[in-house]
Amino acid sequence: MTSTFPRPILALLAVSAVAVLLVTGCGSQGSGSDSDQPDAGLTAVRSYLTEHSADLVTQTAAMKTAGNTYYDLAKAHDFNYEKMLKNDCEAVDSALTDAKNAFVKANPAYEEMEGIIAGIPRTAQYDTDIDTGSDASDPERAVSFNLTLPNRKVMKQPGNLFFLIETSLYGTNEDLTVRGVKPDVDCDGKVAFGEGLPDAKVFKAAVDEIYKQASDLDKDAQEIVITPSDAFTAIAVMTPTMSEYFEQWKRSSFVAGEGRQEEEGFVATSRLSDIADILTGINFTYDQIEPQIAKKDPDQAEQIADELARLLSSAEDLRDREAAGEKFTPRQADQLGAEMQARAERIAGQVTQAAEDLDIEIQES
Repeated sequence: MTSTFPRPILALLAVSAVAVLLVTGCGSQGSGSDSDQPDAGLTAVRSYLTEHSADLVTQTAAMKTAGNTYYDLAKAHDFNYEKMLKNDCEAVDSALTDAKNAFVKANPAYEEMEGIIAGIPRTAQYDTDIDTGSDASDPERAVSFNLTLPNRKVMKQPGNLFFLIETSLYGTNEDLTVRGVKPDVDCDGKVAFGEGLPDAKVFKAAVDEIYKQASDLDKDAQEIVITPSDAFTAIAVMTPTMSEYFEQWKRSSFVAGEGRQEEEGFVATSRLSDIADILTGINFTYDQIEPQIAKKDPDQAEQIADELARLLSSAEDLRDREAAGEKFTPRQADQLGAEMQARAERIAGQVTQAAEDLDIEIQES
């Protein structure tokens, strides 16, 4: 939940008759089932995707409303933030609390479908722009969009939208927050970790953009045909990413400690929650292709399902233990990440082999 942004670039590919046979299996063309139609694809995966994309639109719309309310408050005070807090602190607190609540709901709505979005080359740019892309300093991983602020200033490839919004809301990115003003946004006379006073111009531009990105993603999700190649590719690509996620968790405030973190993001929600959400989507996707693998090799299909389920269970256990108050050390984070990565790579290898046995393409990004 922390990287750069994409611009809707989906030229959805038409599915050929040969691919259709792979997508729909051997169902009779005369059947009335949607899944038996020539271009239906993996309809359960698309339904899963559209449910989550619609939820993301709802939450980013709420984020946009809250962000624009905050901007209007700042503008009404000529962007004198100290004066704004003095005169309208409760209104500021209300707007930013609404934005935080929407952000916390938007995060799992996206993460649970990230395995599909990021794993399929023709939709991966959305993941870059919304959740994983960097700023212009890393051209290979940079987001595809610029942010135009209300004053017409342009921020070129500033980083992914979740990162921009979270780190400004929670005050962990000095470049996106107001300097020289005590960010006591909850009006209690103290500043706690996680209180941030966003630059209203930047914040408005970011919430407007994420709503647009979410809406474009939702529109494309309604039309996309998910093929078996897409599903196999998504699982093979996205499962073996555990070490990267655990490194981010280690560097975040949840492990390093509040105020000592090297990672500016992952403040609102632990990276462990993201890992469990991503694996939830991957497991759902595998459920849809398991029967296809089982026709060729039932034992292999069952083994992959079991290992994926246990990987998800491990992630959920860690997430729940942390939520219950258990503290993990950086060393433990490294050890857990290495263990989970090894298991994930084994699963990815098995899925890749199954795809090869079925003559299904694993797509290159």
